[in-house]
Amino acid sequence: MTLVAVALITLSWYGSRAILLDMAAMAARDTGQIVAERVRRIVEPGSTSLRILAFDPVVDAKRLDDRLARRSVLATELAENPLLSAIHVGYENGDFLLMRALDRRDIRERFQAPPQANYLVQSVTLGDDGKRHGLFLFYDAKHDLVMRRPEADYRFDPRERPWYIDAMETVSAVASNPYVFFSTRQVGITLSRLSHSGRAVVAVDVALEDLGEALDRLRMTPNAELALVDAGGAVIGYRDMDALLVHRGRSDEFEVRTLDALGIDALTRLWRVASADGRVVSYESGGREWFGAALPFDGLDGSGMRLLTTAPLGELLGALALNRTRMILISIGLILLFLPLGWLVGSTVGRALEGIAAQALRMSRFSFRRWRERPASALREVEALNDVMDKVAGSMESLLEISRVLGSEPRIETMLAQVLEKFVQATRCEGGAVYLLDRERQRLVRVAAFGERGALSESMSAGEGDAVLAEGQDQDPGRSRRRIAFELRGRDKQSQGLLMLVHDSDRDHAAPGFVAFADRLTGMLAVAIETRQLIEAQRKLFESVTHILADAIDAKSPYTGGHCERVPKLAILLADRMQTEVDGPYAGFHLSEDEREAFRLAAWLHDCGKVTSPGHIMDKATKLEVVYNRIHEIRMRFEVLWRDAEIDCLQGRLRGEDARAAEDRRDVRQAQLRDDFRFVAECNIGGEFLPDDAIGHLHAIGAQTWQRHFDDALGLDAQEGARLAGSRPAPSPLPATERLLADQPQHVVPWDDARRPAVERDDPRNTWGFDMTLPEHRRNMGELHNLAIQRGTLTDEDRFAINDHIVQTLIMLKRLPWPGHLGRVPDIAANHHERMDGKGYPRRLRGDQLGTTERIMALVDVFEALTAADRPYKPPKTLSESLGIMAAMCRDGHLDPELYRYFVRSRVWLDYARACMRPEQIDGVDTEALARASQPEASA
Repeated sequence: MTLVAVALITLSWYGSRAILLDMAAMAARDTGQIVAERVRRIVEPGSTSLRILAFDPVVDAKRLDDRLARRSVLATELAENPLLSAIHVGYENGDFLLMRALDRRDIRERFQAPPQANYLVQSVTLGDDGKRHGLFLFYDAKHDLVMRRPEADYRFDPRERPWYIDAMETVSAVASNPYVFFSTRQVGITLSRLSHSGRAVVAVDVALEDLGEALDRLRMTPNAELALVDAGGAVIGYRDMDALLVHRGRSDEFEVRTLDALGIDALTRLWRVASADGRVVSYESGGREWFGAALPFDGLDGSGMRLLTTAPLGELLGALALNRTRMILISIGLILLFLPLGWLVGSTVGRALEGIAAQALRMSRFSFRRWRERPASALREVEALNDVMDKVAGSMESLLEISRVLGSEPRIETMLAQVLEKFVQATRCEGGAVYLLDRERQRLVRVAAFGERGALSESMSAGEGDAVLAEGQDQDPGRSRRRIAFELRGRDKQSQGLLMLVHDSDRDHAAPGFVAFADRLTGMLAVAIETRQLIEAQRKLFESVTHILADAIDAKSPYTGGHCERVPKLAILLADRMQTEVDGPYAGFHLSEDEREAFRLAAWLHDCGKVTSPGHIMDKATKLEVVYNRIHEIRMRFEVLWRDAEIDCLQGRLRGEDARAAEDRRDVRQAQLRDDFRFVAECNIGGEFLPDDAIGHLHAIGAQTWQRHFDDALGLDAQEGARLAGSRPAPSPLPATERLLADQPQHVVPWDDARRPAVERDDPRNTWGFDMTLPEHRRNMGELHNLAIQRGTLTDEDRFAINDHIVQTLIMLKRLPWPGHLGRVPDIAANHHERMDGKGYPRRLRGDQLGTTERIMALVDVFEALTAADRPYKPPKTLSESLGIMAAMCRDGHLDPELYRYFVRSRVWLDYARACMRPEQIDGVDTEALARASQPEASA
């Protein structure tokens, strides 16, 4: 029995020792993941700023004044991202621009900043003399210039720096290896990215100073050590970041210490004996046994860094040795006093330890789920150990759930509710609540609650929150519960809110470890809140930019003023209605939150290419209109012929003709001129259809002649003069006989290589899949050519110029770096002019190549165009007229008949009409007749 007792005690000792060491190894790996995530969250705002700044006008500005005009944008990025040490731009000609915040005394002293200066701009520009000129400019908080100081010795060339060279080789952001910033004495990295135009590189310096605090909080035991080391042994992160800096030789520059220079023997020895695969190793240091590991660190891609974590074995095992001694004495006493019962006790202990070992084995295999029906042990120590392991397993399971939720749930409200539940379970509390600070109202608002919340109010003022923090743990009146508050602070040290927990008044929660454990967990929560708030702010910024672009397109033409706003409204209205269907053809139609966001953005951006469309063609209300209506020029020619008739009459009378006959001839001629001009003016309006005989009549009228007495080459711009000179070998002698209406050679503007669009299918420059017919000329302003337009006011050249907006829409949107969930935005936006029969543009896609969202865009774009009351070339259609035309378009293979029938029967159009159409346009609609009319057989 003695041997059995010894064996059981020994097995318990080594089993418990192995469990604790395995848990320490898992904790080390978890620490590595947490530190890697912390570094990624430090770097991510800098990467986000780079993506924005790469498209900012500062990267294309050639003059210093134009670059300084963007200082407010740079200052805002520095203010909103406190970990950004500086923003700088290197230009292809060697110019350099840097902006930093003067928020530290040592930086201000180093640059001899004026007292009222808040920002410093450092500039190097190439002067007209071929020399580089350095300049320091100091700005106050309102970005107004405080002082301008030339720096003759400041001749920095960014093209020689690694961050510039590396960025020029790729279109993605690149990160430097960590190093000590020369100006701020901070350890950090430089992120750089090639600008959208490829003529500059924009970069940001990201400080890693709060990495030391994270490493200090994540130590497993009081004497444990953690350090982040690069491949050469230089220490990048340590709990005392100031201890890392050392002068480089006799210069004023600093560099980070190596492990040997840092003087921490436990870390130095671990670096020498650590396994390359990150396994835990045992070694001696300072007369004690240590357990440690050198874990691969993936927080910075391609950095080759490793995280060293080590702790004394004695501290890891804790009270396990004391428990071993106690169990030995108890076993001896039991053997001596209760020898007859020894076998029974031994069996009981063996079974209990087997249960502990089984649970330990599950934990070592990363399964932390607890036995819900574990029988209670008669041995207090075993039961206590079981209880401790249950609590540890429960906390680990909750921590893993917290990590999962933080990494997967994008919505802050849902994330807070789920994390709070696991937070309460991990800390074994009875309840809790999260309050976020409303900075405008200076109130703390409860956004999530779980469990017991009797003493937790819905909201409180910021002052009341400070009072709760100052109280520490306070007693809940009339209950045996206590309440404790933790402040949530982001990386900028700004308060984000409070976490309040309600717990029992027991020994576990009275221990200092509980407060320390909970406080460390709040750091993860605060960073997650800050990150999601930043993402939401950037999403709102992008959405605002999208709306501004749509508003700019609408404002460009007074005749399409609300198109870009009305189309998204109707598209979203129809898509949301379709998602509610439980039967029929669209019962399975569903848009996820990401798909709905992509569809909404595509609807707002569907005509963004119109920023390139010529305004006078978009607004062309008459056939002769270019920048102005040329009917006035034609009328002046008729006025000339009218005057000629008067002159002919007077000359005839002077020659002795009968006055009555001369006047009758004049009156007949002038009456004919009135009729001819009236006909030309009516043709200029652009009715529904111009017949061939009317075109013949136009040519007959145009054949009349008038005398030009002035040189028509005078006062022309260079391009028009060149076209005129190229159309005739020599100027006509004056006076010259001109036709009343003519298609002159100089009216034709040919394509040139620079302006010829790559839209034809066989064009080798066409990489977008366009399949459009290119008109022979870029522009044709011929008078007869335009007046002979049979439908509308647009020539083939004009129509192509307008249709080209969808080409530009696709090209512009395809060039943007869309995130994965928004990757469909360019196609949804650019396919609304495609047809079901494959005869649309710009890519002639067939119906089976168009998704439901693209068919919705095509339908609502047509409906809005038909019902719009602000088009110059047509009156607005009524509901019945518009829907009838669309039914015919379904039969012609233009629109999706099935979607059209759903649209008609859903009566979504009526909700839209009440909000966006004139009352006189809303008339009676026979939906079933229209649905039947959309069928192909309805055309018979």
